Amino acid sequence: MNVNWEAFVTAEPDLARTVEERFRAYTHHVLATLRKDGSPRTTGLEVRFFDGELWFGMMPGSRKALDLRRDPRFALQANPGEGTTMGGGDVRISGRAFEVEDEEIRRKYSEGEKRQTSENAGKAEEAGKAEKAEAPEPFHLFRTELTEVVRTYVEDEKYLVMQVWKPGEPVRTLKRT
Repeated sequence: MNVNWEAFVTAEPDLARTVEERFRAYTHHVLATLRKDGSPRTTGLEVRFFDGELWFGMMPGSRKALDLRRDPRFALQANPGEGTTMGGGDVRISGRAFEVEDEEIRRKYSEGEKRQTSENAGKAEEAGKAEKAEAPEPFHLFRTELTEVVRTYVEDEKYLVMQVWKPGEPVRTLKRT
């Protein structure tokens, strides 16, 4: 079953909103891919939610892009932020990522990236930080299909709670002390 971000949002809007908020809270996250020999590789990554999809944009020839071309499986861990509070919980998305070659889609993605970069630069200038960047060209662009979304959080300072979603299934909640 192929499930994109929009399908997840439709199936489980509350969990999807929480997960997206966690990813939007920080710029950099951790992507796990598989090397040629099958061992894991973890690297930093910026992600985008755009047009009902979760996207990965990468520099040309990056190891993570080459890993995904060879084996599309990934796990993406949201940046937990400073300290140990992890407001909103710890979230992880697993799935498969497929490179997009369609020039129209890549153009739309780049335009959205430039617009977002421009808006962020404007906010930085207002705050007294000059920051201007362009979306890299050329670049690898990957569209994701989700196989699992997990949120882990502490409830009432007593329970460790895990919410697990898989395509075609309702959210399963596990709670332990």
